Amino acid sequence: MRTSRKFTVIAVVLVVVLAGVYGISTLNGASAAIPESRLATAELGTIARSVVATGKIEPVAKVEIKSKANGIIEQLLVDVDQRVQPGQVLAVLDKETLTARLREAHANLEAARAALTAAEAQAAKHQIEAESPDVDFARSAHARAEQLHAQALVSQDTLEEAKSRYEQALNRQRAAASQTHVSRAGISQARAMVAQAQAAVDRAQEELANATIRAPIAGTVLTRDVELGSPVSSILNMGANASPVMTIGDIERVFVRGRVDEADIGQVRLGMPARITTESFRDKVFEGRVTQISPIGVERDNVTTFEVEVSIENPGQELKANMSANAEIVLEERAQALIIPESAITYDADRKAHVDLADPGTESGRRRVPVSPGISNGTRTEITSGLTPGDRVVLPG
Repeated sequence: MRTSRKFTVIAVVLVVVLAGVYGISTLNGASAAIPESRLATAELGTIARSVVATGKIEPVAKVEIKSKANGIIEQLLVDVDQRVQPGQVLAVLDKETLTARLREAHANLEAARAALTAAEAQAAKHQIEAESPDVDFARSAHARAEQLHAQALVSQDTLEEAKSRYEQALNRQRAAASQTHVSRAGISQARAMVAQAQAAVDRAQEELANATIRAPIAGTVLTRDVELGSPVSSILNMGANASPVMTIGDIERVFVRGRVDEADIGQVRLGMPARITTESFRDKVFEGRVTQISPIGVERDNVTTFEVEVSIENPGQELKANMSANAEIVLEERAQALIIPESAITYDADRKAHVDLADPGTESGRRRVPVSPGISNGTRTEITSGLTPGDRVVLPG
């Protein structure tokens, strides 16, 4: 009997042990059925919904310097990447010809002024002659001669001589009056010649001043297109075809000009923050803001995009002109959001969202639960309800 009871107890223990082993193996089997690579943990973090505009780094202010004078580069006082201030001398052209032209203009001005002085003196002389008292004296002498001739006190010849002197005085007065008008016209002409000569001097002085090329703005020399001895043509003569001397830009404030798809442009607003990344600084993010949105789209390959400018403060001048950059414009951002991979979310026929929650206690090792998605950045999605931090969700296989 004792032996029979002993075998009974052993059998019961074996059954219990086997049941436990079976239960453990069942749990392990459910957990092992879902590889670790297909599990993701719901975590708290910051998530943002954004659009990306890709473009080049450009200075907010950029000026292409061209000369107003023709000539040969005689001095170059700045080089590429050098900081310059407004009015600083950048380059100087050969001034020999321009200086000679200025001396010639000054000489012509002095000659014109001398001619004006002579014309004024001639006019004064004619004015005096026109106002001369000779006519009055001759008129009085002629009147006395007539009276004396009537009294037979002077001869006919004396009367005729007095009359002749009177008429000659009248003729001289008329001629002087006529010459006065001519002299006044001569003065006007001489004054015009002085003004013309003065304009030539001013023009020569300006050309000489233009031979010194100065910076119009504060900035950094981005390019230098000439060397010592290079000939340059005047922008006043050649217009847009004039020789470029250098380019200056203020790269302490730069911007990215990129394009945004028409499907997203309606959500972009002026002043929205943006994160800028470049190939040159892959581990660094620069902060910027949207400062301009084009009112007209451009269609290319049946796709319409809108140009957007994102301005960036660049006090250290790390960002250089023409660097490729991506401007991520932040449309919406949430801190301390519960985030899971977007691929873990499935939708039913009613567009209700669900995720498969890892649950080793179930036969399949997972349990479907409804969730409420929030914002998404395209790869990760915020969950506003249905999960708690640390929950493990199943990713699609």
